[in-house]
Amino acid sequence: MSISELQVQTALKELIDPNTGKDFISTRSARNIRIEGADVSLDVELGYPAKSQIDGLRHEIIARLKAIPGIGNVSANVYSKIVSHSVQRGVKLLPNVKNIIAVASGKGGVGKSTTAVNLALALAQEGARVGMLDADIYGPSQPQMLGITGRPESTDGKSLEPMEAYGIEAMSIGFLIDVETPMVWRGPMVTQALQQLLADTRWHDLDYLVVDMPPGTGDIQLTLAQQVPVTGAIIVTTPQDIALLDARKGLKMFDKVGIPILGIVENMSIHICSNCGHEEHIFGEGGAERMARDYEVEMLGALPLDIHIREQSDSGHPTVVSDADGRVAQIYRQIARRVAVRVAEKARDHSAKFPSIVVQNT
Repeated sequence: MSISELQVQTALKELIDPNTGKDFISTRSARNIRIEGADVSLDVELGYPAKSQIDGLRHEIIARLKAIPGIGNVSANVYSKIVSHSVQRGVKLLPNVKNIIAVASGKGGVGKSTTAVNLALALAQEGARVGMLDADIYGPSQPQMLGITGRPESTDGKSLEPMEAYGIEAMSIGFLIDVETPMVWRGPMVTQALQQLLADTRWHDLDYLVVDMPPGTGDIQLTLAQQVPVTGAIIVTTPQDIALLDARKGLKMFDKVGIPILGIVENMSIHICSNCGHEEHIFGEGGAERMARDYEVEMLGALPLDIHIREQSDSGHPTVVSDADGRVAQIYRQIARRVAVRVAEKARDHSAKFPSIVVQNT
């Protein structure tokens, strides 16, 4: 008995990818379906990194196809392929960087940098090539959070080699100045310094560059949003009403310059007492969810107010690497996968496929 491609497609339509919430046919993930008599083989291309879930997805796909009456051997090749996606109009992509994800907040003190570094590390753990750009010139914190010391090298006297930690590349003004030196610079100098850090770093074929944005919505943030080719932005807030007011401003700033919001992360969502286990919403409850509904954006996840997150970041061993199997690290990985899926759902950038046209006088 032979199997038809329609039977295979029908079976795959009934199987939902837990990361996208969609079936493998409508997302065009299933491809190269090959049928020889009763035997079936196919490729499943994921547009996001999912190293920890590929085996599980493969087993689910094979099990679902095995349920087709009369089917023989089934093989499924599940893999990730991350491509460049569109950015703001009129802004060119960076060489060797496929996608830039900005992590922003309307105000300081909401855990933006901690979220950014754990997000970057989680994407790397899922199999992506990731870089981290610390865009907070006045208060660079990524060198300490990543536990990186020393200065970047320059092989050609013009560009800088990124520093590395835990499998990701990193660049920060903190690598170039003394740790106690205050950056007493005006806005234009800060913007220029940041553009140099971004453009003059020799990033090595990154799938994602996570940018830890400076807090606020002033001139520096606006210039960055207009000149850096950002694929999408994440807004980090706490449930507190004051933090949410500023987070809304940050969201609107990205909206005005044509950068899509990938979603909202609520930090310090709930406090769990380390002694008795009592749960308490110290900073309020449900604020980020309401904001997500108001602006029709995704609530990516909520993180607890946990002393270990702070201790691990301060010591240069962020949660995702120091407690990889813990509950908080799992939340960060879930957020990372959702962010990557949101990026994958955006329109692809096709500029690399078109040749440059040069007009010469002959």
